[in-house]
Amino acid sequence: MLYSIREQTSRTILSRTSGFLLEAGFTHSLSPARNCTFGCSYCYVPTMRVQAGLQKDDWDHWGHHTTFKTNAALLLARELRPHQTIYCSPLTDPYQPAEAGQQLMPAILQAVAAAPPQAFVLQTRGPLILRDLPLLAAIPRLRISFSLTTDDDAVRHRFEPHCASIPQRLETIRLLRAAGLRVHATLAPLLPCDPARLAALALEATDQPLIADPLHLRANKTHGATTRPPALQLLTRYPHFDPTAALTIIEAAATRADRRFGTGPSAFGWLAAP
Repeated sequence: MLYSIREQTSRTILSRTSGFLLEAGFTHSLSPARNCTFGCSYCYVPTMRVQAGLQKDDWDHWGHHTTFKTNAALLLARELRPHQTIYCSPLTDPYQPAEAGQQLMPAILQAVAAAPPQAFVLQTRGPLILRDLPLLAAIPRLRISFSLTTDDDAVRHRFEPHCASIPQRLETIRLLRAAGLRVHATLAPLLPCDPARLAALALEATDQPLIADPLHLRANKTHGATTRPPALQLLTRYPHFDPTAALTIIEAAATRADRRFGTGPSAFGWLAAP
């Protein structure tokens, strides 16, 4: 995929949470960039428009460029406090493809390690996170939420073609866990899948509770962020996929494995808990 990289300086880097993240127990969020070069078909962020701090060019050309906040680490060093519970990131993947060249995250992680908050959560689907293993290991109370959206790589390719394959993601989760890091397999957004097989893969790869969330459709969510139209069109190829039934099957598999399972803010709250 071709994309362009832009840069800006920001006045602040930590934002106070509201809505979903606040309900989950996070006090602040950290977004190192604006727009994401993964460009996933379903991403809710461009549907938020100015509420997500986006410009019109961002939501009109989602995934075609990204704007890095080049002074993010410097600002973070000034803004970190011990009581904070930080989610990185609700608006862009911190290990999006453009990060491979920009290398903004190492300095951010060094700042967090030097003044650790109450909890620091990295939400990603990018195997690039393995580049920073030594820096990750230096952060107390780090939690990694690694997105595992389906067990079917053909489905993955249709909905998120610029993301790593499912086998690559599973291997990344295993390597993070082998390094002694706390890593959750987060089944979000839940795409068409064989739910029993997806549950088995996630339970084998991790030793943490499973967190899931279905695609949020406007029919079921009257306001706020929602699924983008390209993903809605793709969903028509899978008329027999029932996300409610799939979540029930995954929950049953987790229960048999003596593992907690949850959806929504309460489950994401497990990442924020001490």
